[in-house]
Amino acid sequence: MLEHPPYSPDLASSDFHLFPNHTKFLRGKRFSPNEEVIAAVSEYFEELPENHFREGINEVGNRWRKCIELKGEYTEE
Repeated sequence: MLEHPPYSPDLASSDFHLFPNHTKFLRGKRFSPNEEVIAAVSEYFEELPENHFREGINEVGNRWRKCIELKGEYTEE
């Protein structure tokens, strides 16, 4: 088990791997009924390569190591 701050977005796989690309996919789009949002999000996830989530989880280990090496001062820019 590795110690880390309670709020550390650099180490949360959803913050660095999932949401930035999802945000780019939705940028500039407008949705009227909720069904349009649901359809757009479903489309996004269906188009992801099969190994997308595995790669994101694997990258967490690299980020943790970097954070530890820099004594918690690591942030992704």
